[in-house]
Amino acid sequence: MADKEVTEVPAASSAGTVAVGIFSSKVLGFVREMATAFFFGVSAYADVFRIALRAPNLLQNLLGEGTISAAFIPIYSRMLEEGREQDAGRFAGAIFGLVLSVASTLVLLGIAFAPVITGFFVPGWIDDAARVSFGEIEVNRFDLTVRAVRIVFPMTGILVLSAWALGVLNSHRRFFLPYFAPVFWNVAIIAAMFIADAVVGGPFSAQLSGTVAPDQLTRILFAAFFGALIGGILQFGVQLPLVFRLLRHFKFSVSLQAPGVKQAVKAVGPVIAGRGVVQFSGYIDMVFASLLMAGAISAVGYAQTLYLLPISLFGMSIAASELPELSRISEARFDTFMLRLDRSLRQILFVTVPTVVAYVGLGYLIAAILYRRGNFGVSENWLVYFVLAGYSIGLLPATATRLMQNAFYALTDTRTPARTAIVRVVVSAVVALPLMFFFDRYAVAETLGLRSGGEKLLYFGAVGLALGSTIGAWVEILMLRHALVRRVDTFRFPWHATGRIVGLSVASLLPAYGIWWQLRGLNVTLTALVVLVVFGLAYLGLSLLTRTPELEAWTGRFRRRGGK
Repeated sequence: MADKEVTEVPAASSAGTVAVGIFSSKVLGFVREMATAFFFGVSAYADVFRIALRAPNLLQNLLGEGTISAAFIPIYSRMLEEGREQDAGRFAGAIFGLVLSVASTLVLLGIAFAPVITGFFVPGWIDDAARVSFGEIEVNRFDLTVRAVRIVFPMTGILVLSAWALGVLNSHRRFFLPYFAPVFWNVAIIAAMFIADAVVGGPFSAQLSGTVAPDQLTRILFAAFFGALIGGILQFGVQLPLVFRLLRHFKFSVSLQAPGVKQAVKAVGPVIAGRGVVQFSGYIDMVFASLLMAGAISAVGYAQTLYLLPISLFGMSIAASELPELSRISEARFDTFMLRLDRSLRQILFVTVPTVVAYVGLGYLIAAILYRRGNFGVSENWLVYFVLAGYSIGLLPATATRLMQNAFYALTDTRTPARTAIVRVVVSAVVALPLMFFFDRYAVAETLGLRSGGEKLLYFGAVGLALGSTIGAWVEILMLRHALVRRVDTFRFPWHATGRIVGLSVASLLPAYGIWWQLRGLNVTLTALVVLVVFGLAYLGLSLLTRTPELEAWTGRFRRRGGK
């Protein structure tokens, strides 16, 4: 049966479906980031926007997709594979009840203790009221964030329930809708910002690129938060019709006695511990960034939007599509198991490695094409590029790690990923702390010799945070590789394929740089579009000429479909 599943549900087919859904939502995510950059640039308001969404996001990340993937999907998928649909419906209903109870309780606590939570995440902002009164800063970031967190926490609770719906749909091999659903969340935020701009006469409606009144920006900021709440409701609601059509034996309960629930709860502990460690790492980053000069948090946010794209689009798409299939394969069938894992890792390498090369070599143009408008100027462009480059060096391990973690989850081992996550966090923090203060001594405009007198006073401290994260990611993947080899001695990470794809990617930079040199002095957006297209075509062309096998994994399905 396992061999049949491997044949009938190819990795590229399912991963391609997930990738299309994720790509759709990410396109809208970039539009949201472009709108945020236009209205707030790299500023205190942009920092508040990041932190207010990030603080309650702890709840979503602890109880959301990562935990559902590890604890719910393997058990539920096996029940479906064994024909136990009634047990599967009872299991899904009990898990929904437990998630709803826990999420509701935490949402209420988050609203009540918003000041404490905000102070915990950004202690560097606690004295903002005094600094505003002394004229040191213009915006009380702490007060704005507290108010925003009370709006965003309910949204996060709803998104946790959306992750449950994703788990059900993925187990039934319905991949597109749950990964497309965040489109509604992004659209709601974007629409809210532009509607508020039209009402208050903000920078877009007035067609201004300079500063606007603080109260106008505040109103646009909070419109975005209310839009996020509405978007969360839409993201969850759009999945429910298909979920309940598939869950024919769904039975709501809040019970540990339903089949599989105790096993899932037992698996949740290590997963939450591992996810919690990762969230603690994010908390450390925010604490560190709050100690840096203003704009550090938003610069990290803009860079991470690009950095996380391949992780979501490639790493998550393949990992999400493979987990149900790996879970269906008997643990004794290691040959079949490792075949799927190796093939999926090679797929990830083919798309992730050129992304790393493009971010490091052409990242300035990429940041320009997305953000360079409104209040986002040249200094912001350079700062986001250097932060992106720092993160990108760790993109390969960060992407492949998602799949390798799911391999352990499919083998019912949730402890190993948790242990490696702890080491990653410790390494990242130890490396980042001295680096960020070292880089924060250097101003962007002064260091790069930018002549415009209107450039903002921004510093490179956020680059140190990015480099710390990168080193931690490499340590984590090396530990996971070692642990998987001990579990399955036939496992080999495809380092040879990695080197080959790196060579193709670097070679593709040469024509891109040539075009960039020829187009110097032209509009930066037009230049970026042409250069990136040349790089992409060069990479695909070289891959075809060298008959790269990883390309076949992505394109074979579409050629077979066209030949029918």
